[in-house]
Amino acid sequence: MTALRDGGRYLVGLIGSGIETSLSPALHEREADELGLRCLYRTLDLTTLGLPPENVGDLLAAARLAGYDGLNITHPCKQLVLSHLDDLSAEADALRAVNTVVFTDGKAIGHNTDLSGFARNIALGLPDSAVDRVVLLGAGGAGAAAAHALLTMGTGTVHVFDTDRERGETLAGSLRGRFGAGRATAGSLKDDLAPSLREANGLVHATPTGMAAYPGLPLPEHLIMPHLWVADVVYRPLDTELVVTARAKGCRVLDGGGMVVFQAAEAFQLFTGYTPDVGRMVRHFGELTRDSA
Repeated sequence: MTALRDGGRYLVGLIGSGIETSLSPALHEREADELGLRCLYRTLDLTTLGLPPENVGDLLAAARLAGYDGLNITHPCKQLVLSHLDDLSAEADALRAVNTVVFTDGKAIGHNTDLSGFARNIALGLPDSAVDRVVLLGAGGAGAAAAHALLTMGTGTVHVFDTDRERGETLAGSLRGRFGAGRATAGSLKDDLAPSLREANGLVHATPTGMAAYPGLPLPEHLIMPHLWVADVVYRPLDTELVVTARAKGCRVLDGGGMVVFQAAEAFQLFTGYTPDVGRMVRHFGELTRDSA
């Protein structure tokens, strides 16, 4: 391993709210060590700093001045960060959401590794699941990534629901523009969610509900029906109330652990230029979650 002699030292971070328990620092730093690199990964928690999400641009500028190589971006800043970037990858532009920023040649370039991370997690964790009709809860950055991944993978129709009806309509419209008429709809949580779930094959949850800082169920318990497969993007904790409830009702269930590892592996390569060992990162994630249980 000669990476250090080649200048393999990296300073990266994570911007978001309620992220002090994130496993991203340990995942990135451990994989860097395994590759003979040095990586310092810091959390820039808006909650701890007492800053509103709209200050993401100030944190981005401060990180650039401090010599960061890149940043991960999480809830609630994946869309707010867009106006503070110099350029976007094709995927981030299509999703209008960014979870990874790379500082290169004096520019801040936005990427999205959530889409590929979610797609790989679904393919490995819920193989051969019916995907004719899928209900999506959450039209933010993670929801946009999940929706684009589902439609790319062959889902017939994604039914989008969000507490902000306008945001749900906007995502559904962008999905129709990219994938065709009839491939996405948006509905009312009060009037349309129950009938949509009765007709759906699966439910994807992409809101912060269930995170340590936002406990609870994202929908009424009686709407979690045994015929559904259920995929959660939340990974801290792995066993969210949704995951536990759906499993108890006999649903096929997928937690958010795989997604976070797969998106982190792609982000690591963007930050460093080095290809991580994804299998090793999966094993390390398992160790971290067992240690913190």
